[in-house]
Amino acid sequence: MSKGTILVTGGCGYIGSHTIVELIQSGYEVVCIDSLINSDQESLRGVEAITGQAVKNINVDLAKDHAAATIIELGIHFDGIIHFAALKSVGESVAEPLKYYSNNIKSLIAALEIAGHYSTPAFVFSSSCTVYGQTDQLPVHEDLPFMTTGSAYGRSKQMCEQIMMDACNAPGATGKVISLRYFNPAGAHASHLLGESPINVALNLVPVITETAIGKRDSLTVYGNDYDTRDGTCIRDFVHIMDLARAHVLALDALLEGRQKNIFEAYNLGIGKGVTVLEAIHAFEKVSGVALNYSLGPRREGDLPAMYADNRKISEQLQWQPQFNIADIMRDAWAWEQVRSGK
Repeated sequence: MSKGTILVTGGCGYIGSHTIVELIQSGYEVVCIDSLINSDQESLRGVEAITGQAVKNINVDLAKDHAAATIIELGIHFDGIIHFAALKSVGESVAEPLKYYSNNIKSLIAALEIAGHYSTPAFVFSSSCTVYGQTDQLPVHEDLPFMTTGSAYGRSKQMCEQIMMDACNAPGATGKVISLRYFNPAGAHASHLLGESPINVALNLVPVITETAIGKRDSLTVYGNDYDTRDGTCIRDFVHIMDLARAHVLALDALLEGRQKNIFEAYNLGIGKGVTVLEAIHAFEKVSGVALNYSLGPRREGDLPAMYADNRKISEQLQWQPQFNIADIMRDAWAWEQVRSGK
């Protein structure tokens, strides 16, 4: 028996597709919407290979006028919505801020309009630790005020959280929201039939590492080795993609089962332990047996020395605990890189 029908926006993307796998295996039916601007429908073949269930994508750009009406006209009742659809390149958002404000805010408003039409009780939002901005508080906890952030991407996520709180507090509003603030998602499904396949040039550390190891890149650069950290390189909180996907299902379950008291809750989604860039590189080398060609370069403007999560809230309230560590992340990411590269 189905637990309900869930609309997943941006479902062909890296996080969206892995979450669809977790939703199906948890007993939910899924409707996928993706404009395919930054993703590929090929990911849904991986979903089908893993779950045995075909998921069709509805190609709609939620940032366009009348997008919400287009989805509502389908006549499908949604019991919950998980909203991933957004542009996410920090660097590009600095160069093209209006593009990011327009896309990320308009797509959220459209998703909220769909939720309002169906009186959908559960709305899960894909947020980011960038909402905390240039904070020096460690570990980062959910009660910290938002600080200035160096990108339109980060500010768009801050704005989106405020929009959702306003929408929840509007007269007649019935739904509740959980905002999951990701740290650094990485890795791939254990089957290695699904993983990260960036359409554009990969910027995140783990795919840069695997692409260097497989020969797609000549080398990688470690930006800065003079920070006040264990080895002088930046510290980040890497969370396995399937731990991340599972958190979305736990959030959805909590909303649909009426266990959330507040109309809006935000949760950090990270392992809670920082890993330096060099530690991540050495973890990859250990599990893969491949020596990486890397060099030490100057600091990169805007990089914080360290950022990792206080994850006690999500552990206590949603009973989420990470099941994978940095070695697991590197193992699965490397296996997936070999599969998608035909090696």
